[in-house]
Amino acid sequence: MRILLVEDEHAIAEPLIEGLEREGFAVTHVDNGADALAAPEPDLVLLDLRLPDIDGFDVARELRSRSRVPIIMMTARSEEIDIVVGLEIGADDYLVKPFGFRQLLARIRAVTRRTDAAPESADGLVVGRLVVDVPARLARLEDRELDLTPREFELIALLASRPGVVVERDAIFREVWGGEWFGSPKTIDVHVAALRRKLGDARWIETSRSVGFRLRDPG
Repeated sequence: MRILLVEDEHAIAEPLIEGLEREGFAVTHVDNGADALAAPEPDLVLLDLRLPDIDGFDVARELRSRSRVPIIMMTARSEEIDIVVGLEIGADDYLVKPFGFRQLLARIRAVTRRTDAAPESADGLVVGRLVVDVPARLARLEDRELDLTPREFELIALLASRPGVVVERDAIFREVWGGEWFGSPKTIDVHVAALRRKLGDARWIETSRSVGFRLRDPG
């Protein structure tokens, strides 16, 4: 796997590179946003938010606008609003510094597992006007393809596999995040809000308060 590490503090980058390469990853390291945006597309991006030239959120926005590459943000910012903004932009995960290397590996493996693996029983899911093609990792609403992040696709595929049924929050964390999410519990709500916007009608995903979410065609 090719990892693009975007980190301007070499004291942090060097041990990460050493550890990741020891685990078998091919790492390209850049220390600014411009070089990150100019780099060949990797299989995964580890993105520091405090960069010397471009704000990390802007780098993430640009990457997401042209690619579905998984993005894990790394930052000292621990405020919930920063986490929410990062996830809304399209990040797949968020690590607050300082973090342990094993925790980083767990996040990388969880993100790539959810990105690469499709539910075996979900081969063309149809919910009214919505079609979720799991093998192709595409979701279409009538004739319009939805521009989804890897996490958003996994979430809509899970909900579409049980149309009209409330999927509990614990099940969503287990199936979409692999049970390895250590951040804000509101991350599901952030992803649901993004899906509602992209579907164009909030009624597509109904909230069962304190329980979970249900997908149905609003007609």
